[in-house]
Amino acid sequence: MGNIGMIILMVVGGAVGIFTSLYIAVSFPAVIVWKIYRRIRFGYKLVD
Repeated sequence: MGNIGMIILMVVGGAVGIFTSLYIAVSFPAVIVWKIYRRIRFGYKLVD
């Protein structure tokens, strides 16, 4: 069977990596959309 501690460590590490990737994949487009919305609605610059 294998070392149970190593298996648990691999599962936890993999899950953390997946959640980190999902967070980046969702938050980056959300920030872009938010900046475009502020530009249209309030006239702010995109880099402010």
